[in-house]
Amino acid sequence: MTNVYELTSEQDWQDIKAKADADKPVFVFKHSTSCPISADAFKQFNTFVESEKGQEVSTAYVKVIESRPVSNKIAEDLEVVHKSPQIFLLKNGEVKWTESHWNITQESIENALQS
Repeated sequence: MTNVYELTSEQDWQDIKAKADADKPVFVFKHSTSCPISADAFKQFNTFVESEKGQEVSTAYVKVIESRPVSNKIAEDLEVVHKSPQIFLLKNGEVKWTESHWNITQESIENALQS
């Protein structure tokens, strides 16, 4: 089973971002623990993580309320507008795909790997 890393510090974020290379991309999920839409998207993310394709990538998540500085740093570093729930596919430290809210599904995550 793939390990899903919780990002609770800016150093955690820097470490996972550094792991994103062309051979092993990284998915980062921004999760709001107070939002039912985010709860559903997080289930979809975890279903992907447990799948065969989920074994091929590194995965991490940040709780946007509990770890606000980390969430803000991710938005700043990636130069994206903050949303939650939100997911990013990183390769070589760059965003190759992003999605938010109801568009975060196991299928959309798997499709992102193929593009």
